[in-house]
Amino acid sequence: MQGSTSEKRAAAEEGFVAPARPAIDMDYVLDLLEKLLKIPSPTGYTDEIVHFCGRELKRLGIPFELTRRGAIRADIKGRLNSPDRAIVAHVDTLGAQVKGLKPNGRLEVVAIGTWSARFAEGARCTIFTDHGSYRGTILPLKASGHTFNEEIDTQPVAWTNLEVRVDAVCSNTADLIRHGFNVGDFVAIDPVPEFQPDGFINSRHLDDKAGVAVLFGAAKAVLDAGVTLPVDCHLLLTISEEVGSGASSVLHGDVAEMVSIDNATPAPGQNSRESGVTVAMADSTGPFDYHLTHKLLDLCSDYDIRHQRDIFRYYRCDSAAAIEAGNDIRTALVCFGVDSSHGYERTHVHALRSLAELVALYMQSDVTIERDRHVMGPLTGFPHQKTEPAETV
Repeated sequence: MQGSTSEKRAAAEEGFVAPARPAIDMDYVLDLLEKLLKIPSPTGYTDEIVHFCGRELKRLGIPFELTRRGAIRADIKGRLNSPDRAIVAHVDTLGAQVKGLKPNGRLEVVAIGTWSARFAEGARCTIFTDHGSYRGTILPLKASGHTFNEEIDTQPVAWTNLEVRVDAVCSNTADLIRHGFNVGDFVAIDPVPEFQPDGFINSRHLDDKAGVAVLFGAAKAVLDAGVTLPVDCHLLLTISEEVGSGASSVLHGDVAEMVSIDNATPAPGQNSRESGVTVAMADSTGPFDYHLTHKLLDLCSDYDIRHQRDIFRYYRCDSAAAIEAGNDIRTALVCFGVDSSHGYERTHVHALRSLAELVALYMQSDVTIERDRHVMGPLTGFPHQKTEPAETV
């Protein structure tokens, strides 16, 4: 619960009961994550994972609707319907697309999303043609050390320096056409997941399938506890975050605040970790909402959830897409730490559990700013930010 000690005492006197620390079913979260990782879903080829998530929402008894292209808005009713809130994660992943059919019987590819060709080299993949799928491997143009010797190490790292070797008898362009390959075919990269006994999880596409699993895990915890939420909460699953549009089309006007779930970036110069929750204070599009962000920080402190703050200079999330689409909402970003983001990724169960706890607590918390029920309103009730001098320690 947000606010000073006196505010909390006053709320308690009015009958508000602070929620208990949520019991997260981590067996459920990890099992769901494993299933999500097995479903190919590069941006633009997300229909099957949308069907999977829809079936899981039905199983949990959470009503939902889909946009024309398949973004999901699920609804957990609260005591009040305004100002309601949303929590968003994205089901789409990085991938590639066929750019050309090459005379040597291989495929030229371009990236879907922003990721380095360095992490594509050697990846096993599935190519989806109009008539069925084929397996293949993404290789640099010079792939044989026995042939090219040191040129293997000196060739540039670039998508123009890669090609897909398809697992079919294809020696020329005619062979590729005969097998049904076309420009525009989608290429899904194998995740190669490993769930280790010490809690580490290694896989491609943890961004953001781990976030989707966390969102489902938090919702399940709230449902299992039989809690009535104070206000309507919408669970959003977007299908195009990796190419920048994200939550631009699945919101509606009643949503006053939205929390995005995505990955943090443990690396030199960053404050993110693979444990606890990383609360983002800003990304490449600018600062997140002061009041919503500090509410989440207060929940972490009040419930002893390990957390840290960070700023991401080369990163944008679903919240940015929502704001740029013209939505006047408060936004925040909470993260699980992912080492080597957009590459061979790794996180830890501790981060997923901590984040699921925070999300479940946020779902049960009171509204951040009561005045936000009005799209336009008077100055009365508009919040303040601290400007007074800090007390000397």
